[in-house]
Amino acid sequence: MLSPDRLALPDYEYLAQRHVLTYMEDAVCQLLENKEDISQYGVARFFTEYFNSVCQGTHILFREFSFIQATPHNRASFLRAFWKCFRTVGKNGDLLTMREYHCLLQLLCPDFPLELTQKAARIVLMDDAMDCLMSFSDFLLAFQIQFYYSEFLESVAAIYQDLLAGKNPNTVIVPTSSSGQHRQRPPLGEASVLEGVEASLFSQCLENLCDRHKYSCPPPALVKEVLSNVQRLTFYGFLVALSKHHGINQALGALPDKGDLMHDPAMDEELERLLAQVPGLVNSAPANPEAGCLPFRTPPRVGSPWRPLHHARKVDAESDGSTEETDESET
Repeated sequence: MLSPDRLALPDYEYLAQRHVLTYMEDAVCQLLENKEDISQYGVARFFTEYFNSVCQGTHILFREFSFIQATPHNRASFLRAFWKCFRTVGKNGDLLTMREYHCLLQLLCPDFPLELTQKAARIVLMDDAMDCLMSFSDFLLAFQIQFYYSEFLESVAAIYQDLLAGKNPNTVIVPTSSSGQHRQRPPLGEASVLEGVEASLFSQCLENLCDRHKYSCPPPALVKEVLSNVQRLTFYGFLVALSKHHGINQALGALPDKGDLMHDPAMDEELERLLAQVPGLVNSAPANPEAGCLPFRTPPRVGSPWRPLHHARKVDAESDGSTEETDESET
């Protein structure tokens, strides 16, 4: 049965909205790169398995950053994969630094940019030292907002800085890679940074931004709701409110509610089944909490058989380094 949006849109608009061309181009590139291996199975089976992996969200594992951020579905799939792979970090009560979380992100995407991880950490830590420890749930919810809505937040940051400077931000803002969320950031001692901007004016500017923004942005009604509860707010106060908003998390649909982040009965059952198949591993697992993460990283490789093997080797190399850093933080 066709979805309502499929019935309401012409074919070309529906295909563009679902980024079908992006996946077709990627599938053809992989087909050409691995044609010798794929010839053993057949082109039809390759395309079937490729698009099955897209539907399941495993197609983003160990891929380059340019691909995992290419579509909203890819971003949501990466968020879900990160949560599932490293949920045991939060379940064990471990607190990690920004760089340790970045190492975990690089296990799934070797070239994941440090700047995005730093921006997510700032939502949690505000202006505290960036080497402070963070809980998994706090980092994950902040990272979700920063990663999924990155272009939108670039424009929001520019609007906020213009309001602080007394400028009229009701113009089309095209942020550059150098503008970022910290563009022309005033010194921390200035009263304007402490007091923030008027929420009602900020809300009007963001309403206009949502109307013209071409990429994903939080539901405008929920953004307005966040801003209606305060008279003034800072930029990071706004980001914190977005990351903690139950409705925005539900609308994005990649993660469960905060109270359920540590609970995944199906995954726990699968983990127990896998551990039971490995002799000697069950008894040693409690002594090393980090070992609980390893089975999560292994199964997805089966779901994406067409990636070159050097991706897996990169992941193994990264894994050794991140474990050492985490062990040092715990001591």
